[in-house]
Amino acid sequence: MKKIIYIAFALLVATNCSAQIESAAKSVFSLTTFKKDGTLLASTHGVFVGDKGEAISSWKPFVGADSAVVIDANGKQSVVSALIGANELYNVCKFKVDGNTQPASVATAASKKGEKVWILQYSVNKPLIDQRNVQSVEPFMEKYAYYLFSSNIDESADGCPVVNSKGQVIGVIQISKDGQQIVATDANFMNDMTVENGLAIANPVLRQSFIPIDFPKNHEQAAVMLTLTAEQRDTLMYNKYVKAFIQRFPGYVEGYNALANRQLAKADFSGVDATIKTALEKVAKKEDVHSAYSRLIYNKVSNLPDSIYPSWNADKALEEANKAYDIDHQPLYVHQQALAYFVKKDYATAYDKFMELTKTPIRNGDLFYSAAQCKTQMKAPDAEIVALLDSAIAVSPQPLNFVGAPYVLARATHYYNIGEYRKAVIDFNQYDSLMQGRPITSNFYYIRHKAEMEIHQYQQALNDMDRAILLQRDSPTLWAEKASLHLRFSQTDKAIRSAEICTQLAPEYADGYILLGVANMVAKNKEEGTKALMKAKELGDERADEYLKKYK
Repeated sequence: MKKIIYIAFALLVATNCSAQIESAAKSVFSLTTFKKDGTLLASTHGVFVGDKGEAISSWKPFVGADSAVVIDANGKQSVVSALIGANELYNVCKFKVDGNTQPASVATAASKKGEKVWILQYSVNKPLIDQRNVQSVEPFMEKYAYYLFSSNIDESADGCPVVNSKGQVIGVIQISKDGQQIVATDANFMNDMTVENGLAIANPVLRQSFIPIDFPKNHEQAAVMLTLTAEQRDTLMYNKYVKAFIQRFPGYVEGYNALANRQLAKADFSGVDATIKTALEKVAKKEDVHSAYSRLIYNKVSNLPDSIYPSWNADKALEEANKAYDIDHQPLYVHQQALAYFVKKDYATAYDKFMELTKTPIRNGDLFYSAAQCKTQMKAPDAEIVALLDSAIAVSPQPLNFVGAPYVLARATHYYNIGEYRKAVIDFNQYDSLMQGRPITSNFYYIRHKAEMEIHQYQQALNDMDRAILLQRDSPTLWAEKASLHLRFSQTDKAIRSAEICTQLAPEYADGYILLGVANMVAKNKEEGTKALMKAKELGDERADEYLKKYK
């Protein structure tokens, strides 16, 4: 009797074991990756480990992939929506597909040497189960296991899961090139992969694929990732991130704002309106949406003033900023009000708003600079404008660095415009020092050279002209200016060379031939000088006749 009970119990255990393994087989899928042109890149298998599309598989098929799909054991196809993690050394990864999925459990404890395990090969409707023994187990990273299995197997099993007697996944199959060695990396190693923060967007392994990286669960970190993706040159990839952010965080404004900015760049103003309407329906903090809308309209009015969309104007930008401020009296919204007033050319009100903000926690140099811009438009006394620019510099981080550099440049430019050339040069020089190692425009050196000429710093002016040209070598105007400078200082050879380059760059630019003609005449190269001046005359420059008479 006892023997019969034992046999019955053993059969029950075996049946239960078989049922658990067969249940796990329903979580196996085939994986296919594609290149950007839509052609096949690679194929393998994997297993779902979560009910929200989480899955684990081999990594190599994803390298260079633009898209991927999986087909589950029921024949249902799903698109791979995001990568969660990957490891090149062990050739494993974790990712997500769209929709809900039937997961297999991941083993809570590692299998031991000699233990029976089962390889679950992919098959639609009818599971293919292959029993193996664990040949050896090697620990890595203290808590994970690396398995080696006995005997060989067909390469079609690559990426398929290995389960224990409870139907729990212990790893996914990886086959050597000759098919003689079967190994598996601990499923927990893959399942533990997560996107911790927004900096994951820079992960060099994941960036080998063109499939988007999953967003962190934390909204703030996800917003950081979205911001960083905007810096990528791949527009299509960025669009994928924007869409994914809206799907993941429909109650936050960042995704809608990113989408609206994409629409604004394409002058799709009605599209922006539709996006903002959706955001107002779904985002809890309505002030964030009104603020974003105000900023979008302000950018359009400032940068695309001739665009046809009359409902978007400075008044509308102000209206949206007011709505945001009515909900929450934040300095940010006052700043948006100030910007709108400035665009409306109500400079006095804009000035008052900017100065109001200098008494808040967001007090910074830009507020004083903006106030100075208002005073400039109001034709205020120069002393008032300079005082505001002084304040912009004073509230910048001290000792001064590149953060305060723009305000130093603004004061230098103002001094230059009002004829205070010596003060202008002092500020230009300080700006140059503060920007050391950072890009400076050709125009900066050109303007400083003009200021230096006014205070008779001739060698410095020549040096700055050379710097300006170094940064913009294809500018005929700069080469003409350089030729003129050399002529002024009786450096005729350099004047001739500069004028020649000018005419080569712009064969129809009369100034170049005038300068080339005069320089040659001064150098007693009458034939060359006459030839150049005649060319200038052909181009319609009336000065040519005067110089021909002068040097006859």
